[in-house]
Amino acid sequence: MLRDDLRTLWTEPRPPDAPARVRRDWALLAAGLAGVALEATLRENVVWRPVAVVFAVWLCLLPLWRRTRPLAMVTLAFGSVAVLPLASLVAAPREPVGLYTAGAFVLVLVYALPRWGSGREIVLGGAVILSVGTLCVVLDETPVVEKVVGLVFLLLPGVVGAAVRFRGTARERQLDQVRSREREQLARELHDTVAHHVSAMVIIAQAGRVLAGADPSAAVEALEGVEEEGARTLEEMRAMVAALRDRGVGAELAPPAGVADLERLVRTPGARLRVDLGLDGELDALPPAVDAAVYRIVQESVTNALRHAVDATELVVRVSAERHTVRVSVRDDGRRTGRGRDGYGLTGLRERATLLGGTLRAGPGTDRGWHVDAELPRARSESGVHSRPRR
Repeated sequence: MLRDDLRTLWTEPRPPDAPARVRRDWALLAAGLAGVALEATLRENVVWRPVAVVFAVWLCLLPLWRRTRPLAMVTLAFGSVAVLPLASLVAAPREPVGLYTAGAFVLVLVYALPRWGSGREIVLGGAVILSVGTLCVVLDETPVVEKVVGLVFLLLPGVVGAAVRFRGTARERQLDQVRSREREQLARELHDTVAHHVSAMVIIAQAGRVLAGADPSAAVEALEGVEEEGARTLEEMRAMVAALRDRGVGAELAPPAGVADLERLVRTPGARLRVDLGLDGELDALPPAVDAAVYRIVQESVTNALRHAVDATELVVRVSAERHTVRVSVRDDGRRTGRGRDGYGLTGLRERATLLGGTLRAGPGTDRGWHVDAELPRARSESGVHSRPRR
C-alpha cells in the first residue's frame, strides 16, 4: 500500500491553470528589495555586505518563477543557501553571512513547491530542502532544541502549501461531482421525455393500424401524429446534452416537474416566507429540458432562501417567456450578512443552464437580499429539426 501511495505521489501532475505571475508577485518583489535595502543600510553586523546584498537580491527574484518552475527555483535557492554555512566558517565562525530578508523568500519557495509542483518535483525538491536544512543544522552551533525548531520552521510552509493544494483539489473534485450529478439528472430527464413521446408514438401507430382498413383518413392522421411526436422528440433530444447515467436507477415514463408545478412548490405549508409567484408569457409549450430547468432553478432558490435568508419576509419569483428566451428571477428581502449563499446547488444549476445554452447569475442584491437571475433559450434554432405546431 505504501508503494502504491508513493507511486501515486510520484505521478501526480501539476495543478492546472497555474498563473505565471500576478500583481502581488511584483508587490512581493518590491517589498523584498526594500527590505534588503533597509537591512543592508541599518544593520551593522553584516558580514561581506556586498556579497550578502547580491545574494539577497538573487533570492528575491527567484519567487517570480515559483509557480511555473518550482523545482528549479528550490534547487537554485537551496543550492545557494548551502554555500552560506561554509562562507560563515571562512568569514567568522559566529557571524552568519547573509541578510535575514533573504530567509523569508526561501520560505516562500518552500511553500510553492508542494502548492504548484508535480509529484516528482515535490519528492526531488523535498530531498533538496531536507539535505540543505540538515547541513545547516549540523554546522550551526546553536543548541539541539533550537536546531530542531529551526528545521520544523523551515518545513512548515511546505505543510501549509500542501494543505492549500489539498483543499483546492478537494473543492474542485466536489464541484466536478456536482456537475456530473447535474448532467446525470439531465440524462434521466432526457430518458423520461423520450420514453414518454415514444410511448405516445407506439399507441398512435397501433390505433392507426387498427383503423387503417375501415377509415384510411384516420390512418393518415395517425401517421401525422407519429411524425409530429417524432419531430418533437428529436428537437428535445438535441436541446439536451447527453451525459452519463446511472444504469441501476429506473426511470418513470413521465415528464419531470416543470412550470406547471411551481404553484404547488411555492405554496409549501408552514413556510416562514411569503412567496409572490408571477408567471408571464406562453409557458405551456416550453421544451421539457427548459421546463424542468426553470423548475429546478426556482426550487433551489426557494430552498436556499428558506434556509439562509436572514430576517427575510418575502420571496419574489418571476418567470417570463419571450419569443426566444425564458427569464427566471428569484429575489428575497433578507438582510445581507457579508457571506454568500452560492453553494453546490447553484453550481449544478449553472452547469445545467450552460448545457442548455443559457446563463445563470447569483449574488447579493444592491441593498438587501439574494438575487438569482437565469436566461434560457426556448429552443435551439440551429438544430434543423422539422417543426410542427402542437395540437
